[in-house]
Amino acid sequence: MSSTLIRLIEPSDGPALAALLSRDKQAYARWLPERPTEFYTPDGQASVIESLLDSHGKGLAWPGVVVSDETVIGQVNISSILRGPFQKGFLGYWVSSLYQGLGHTSRAVGLALRIAEDELNLHRLEAHTQLENLASQAVLRKHGFSPWGIAHDHFYADGAWHDEVFWERKLTGSLAS
Repeated sequence: MSSTLIRLIEPSDGPALAALLSRDKQAYARWLPERPTEFYTPDGQASVIESLLDSHGKGLAWPGVVVSDETVIGQVNISSILRGPFQKGFLGYWVSSLYQGLGHTSRAVGLALRIAEDELNLHRLEAHTQLENLASQAVLRKHGFSPWGIAHDHFYADGAWHDEVFWERKLTGSLAS
């Protein structure tokens, strides 16, 4: 079994992410929004990473990469962090099709939960999956997420609107500060 870790994204991750995203563009068209051609280039990813790190610097996100045996294989992000009475964030993740079915996604989500709880001190994480994304739903269930509703025509991808399941997981994070 190969190792899985997550770490904060770095500017030098741009070329690896661009290569993975470009390679999987068609495979993931159903799950991801349409992006401009530039998004799939190292320069495009450099801009994305700069924006993600800016959000991290403001305490609004924890943008990470999924790494296996020192190779970047995907991303895991805790975004839309709300403080005050909410203390919550939104979990998003993907692993390249080259590395699926090996447990990397599940391990990355488990590691992200630790960061959300121990480093970010969040009380709650939320996530969304399309109704048909049973693999992602299994990962969330394995890590204690519960579905709490369905949003109809919530997400536009691959030329159509898709329904999404909303997921939640309560953490043991601190009181609002």
